[in-house]
Parts: sequence; structure tokens; C-alpha cells
Amino acid sequence: MDKRADDVGPNPIDRHVGLRIRMRRKELGVSQEKLAEAIGLTFQQVQKYERAANRVSASKLWEMARALNTNPGYFYEGFGGATGARERQATAEVQDFLMSPEGMELATAYARIGRPKLRRKVLELVRVLADGRSPSGAADHD
Repeated sequence: MDKRADDVGPNPIDRHVGLRIRMRRKELGVSQEKLAEAIGLTFQQVQKYERAANRVSASKLWEMARALNTNPGYFYEGFGGATGARERQATAEVQDFLMSPEGMELATAYARIGRPKLRRKVLELVRVLADGRSPSGAADHD
């Protein structure tokens, strides 16, 4: 199998699976230590799986699914198989964001906002902050 020059970093599928492991673990309130204990590994190995530094074998994925009370297919849900360079980059950026503690916390908190209008306002605020502009449209300077 050829490794092309643009194939740097973990495989997108491995990144997606690692992110789904982390999301499910966090959703259930299970620590890396508890998951590792349940599947006979160290917490460091679970960290490596979640960051896609190491690939998860089929048997370990099966064990994780059992330990996290789900099915192995759960870890592949939502993987669209991004094909274009821009699409792969956007997917990687979202995954990097969700892999950060702040990103996961923000996504979880945002999902708990039940009022659609309020969710839109939060999104507007984030867009304004990301653009570096004040709500009035003038550029902010710190």
C-alpha cells in the first residue's frame, strides 16, 4: 500500500472511532481508568486510542462496546468518509475541537440548551467572537 505525501497524521476513520470512544465514555461518566480496567489495558492505552495515536483492534473495539454499553457499529456512526481535501480538513478541525476538553464541554453544554432561539443566539455569539468583531460589527482590539 502506498503512503501518499498528503497522508499525514492518523487515518480519518481511526480519528473518528477514537472520538466516538471518548464521546461515549464521557456521556456515561466513565473515566479512562475505569474503561481501561474493564478491557484489560492501561489508561494510557485508552488515551492513545481516543487520540488515534494507536489503532483499536477489532477485539478491543468489541470489548469497549460491551464496557460502554453499546454496539461496535456505534463507533462508526456519523463517519461520512470525507473525500476532498477541504472536506477532510474541515472534518479534522471539528475532530480536533471535540478532542479538546473545552470543545467536548462546550459541545455537551450546547446540546443541553433546550430552547432553539437561545441556541441560535449562542451560535451568533460564537461567530462574532470567532470573527474578532464586536456585536456592533466593529473590529475588536485587545
